[in-house]
Amino acid sequence: MKSTNQTNKSNQVDKKATGVLIETGQQFPLTIKRLGINGEGVGYFKRHVVFVPGALPGEEIVAKVTKAGDRFSEATIKKIRKKSTERITAPCPIYDQCGGCQLQHMEYEATLREKADLVRQAFERYTHVPEGKLPIQETLGMDNPWYYRNKSQLQVNKSKGEVKAGLYAQNSHTLIDLSACMVQHKSSNHVTQVMKEILQDLDISIYNERKHRGAVRTIVTRVSFKTGEVQLVLVTAEETLPKRKQIIDEVKKRLPEVTSFMQNINDQKTSLIFGDETKLVNGEETIQETLGDVSFSLSARAFFQLNPKQTVVLYNEAKKAAKLSGIEKVVDAYCGVGTIGLWLANEAAEIRGMDIIEDSILDARHNAAKNNVRSYQYEVGKAEEWLPKWKKEGWIPDVVVVDPPRTGCDDKLLDSLKQTKPKRIVYVSCNPSTLAKDVGQLQKAGYQVKNIQPVDMFPWTAQVESVTELEKLS
Repeated sequence: MKSTNQTNKSNQVDKKATGVLIETGQQFPLTIKRLGINGEGVGYFKRHVVFVPGALPGEEIVAKVTKAGDRFSEATIKKIRKKSTERITAPCPIYDQCGGCQLQHMEYEATLREKADLVRQAFERYTHVPEGKLPIQETLGMDNPWYYRNKSQLQVNKSKGEVKAGLYAQNSHTLIDLSACMVQHKSSNHVTQVMKEILQDLDISIYNERKHRGAVRTIVTRVSFKTGEVQLVLVTAEETLPKRKQIIDEVKKRLPEVTSFMQNINDQKTSLIFGDETKLVNGEETIQETLGDVSFSLSARAFFQLNPKQTVVLYNEAKKAAKLSGIEKVVDAYCGVGTIGLWLANEAAEIRGMDIIEDSILDARHNAAKNNVRSYQYEVGKAEEWLPKWKKEGWIPDVVVVDPPRTGCDDKLLDSLKQTKPKRIVYVSCNPSTLAKDVGQLQKAGYQVKNIQPVDMFPWTAQVESVTELEKLS
């Protein structure tokens, strides 16, 4: 089974092998033409695609092949012969180790340009928009692209008697300790650091991934930008939280900003962060966040956008694309805690949404009631199940908003959209490739791309969010 990176790279190259023989360890000059979807430089050696992490468009380098393939190869920079004028010194000393950011060595404005180009490349590859007619706008960036993430999920281990929390280096089990991440909210950094000290001081059992033994495996924090409240979740491999009372006392004493302290149990051998069971340790079940005039209660497992400031920008673009007049019936598919639907609610007649996580739906109903939404319905399940059911009952949406995971919309959902035929589809995406593939299918069903607006939700990474407006042709 291919990794996500391998699949994304395969999506960027021709299906036929180039016939060029390249060997691991081989070195050759290479001119970087563009960025790939994972932030690596892309060059061509005798028409053979070569991906080079850390290389920037316009640079001339000497590449050393680390992985040779028939369709594409991977290489490292042996030497930079001609440096890009947009190359800068990354302010974070470990950005290239933890894998969280890929583009801190590039001027911020240049990253915005390249992100729009990633969206453009995907649409040109998978859709049927005539050349030069792609309605794509410039990427909307941040004035201050630092300390913007409201949530961190850091793996915990113990090395040489010291508790560490961080991310695994790419393609390895080496944990890179993140004590002062420059893209995480400063409260997240502080709470994580102090929680490590509490675990160390109380000699709490730490999970060992190889032996599948130990208690605490992950520290999760979520910060409310509006209230300053912090939700702390300890993910454990055991039902019982060791020295529970002592941990509670220390958290209350050292971390008064933590208003919601939860435990999640995940006893499986898996790379997934959360298990199915979450229980209250101390404080409240949720924290409160506000976007614009809309307030939200957030439980531990509920999905919520990671960059609150840019979320307002993103949702305003979704509202523009929805073109609501006050009489429309709107579906918020993949609704999470109801964020997008509630953002549109004051300009719609009715909002309905669905999500497969029950906690999210409970939060969505609570959030709708709290914000005095006049007509709403939120259900547990998949959009491809609820859309046909509602249609059979005679309820057909005018606008459907989809905000799927990186894998894109489920084929059954696309089929449901084709059958339901809403007048307008607003597609909020975090993956240009799956977005463009799905749009290609919707085009065949009679939908026209009216506008594509990239939004930089994750500065210094290769990720780009976008809002695509699709209109049903009459």
